[in-house]
Amino acid sequence: MSLLPSAVRHIDETTHITMQNTSEYLLLFRGTHWQKGLSPQELEEAFGQFKSWFDDLQARGIIKGSAPLEHEGRLISGPRGSSVVDGPFAESKEAIGGYFLIAASDLDEAVTIAKDCPVLDRGCSVEVRPVAEVCPSQRHAQEGMALASA
Repeated sequence: MSLLPSAVRHIDETTHITMQNTSEYLLLFRGTHWQKGLSPQELEEAFGQFKSWFDDLQARGIIKGSAPLEHEGRLISGPRGSSVVDGPFAESKEAIGGYFLIAASDLDEAVTIAKDCPVLDRGCSVEVRPVAEVCPSQRHAQEGMALASA
């Protein structure tokens, strides 16, 4: 398993826009109420399984950062943040409970790592997202400008 970043490749020699296949992936843990109905012993077992999985990934140098998230928050939207709504958000039963920033050679490897997560057996899900080298919207704008000037 290689943890080295993929090579940078140029779209063409005139635009100087580069894209990189990232070696960083964000695992977002969804499902904040998985523990309801579990006995203290079952909770301890579940946390033990998760900690063992985390410790193994950390020992292998895969974990680059991680944190649990509180169940409260705010959603800001609208022009100049004109709307602020308290969270967690009722429409989302699968609120994000935490994240890992991991190193993987590609998306398939990141998915394989996520498939071993013990919270999957408890009704949670794990979203795997590549970390972009450049904001995709910015890249799209740069590509459009390059095409327009060609």
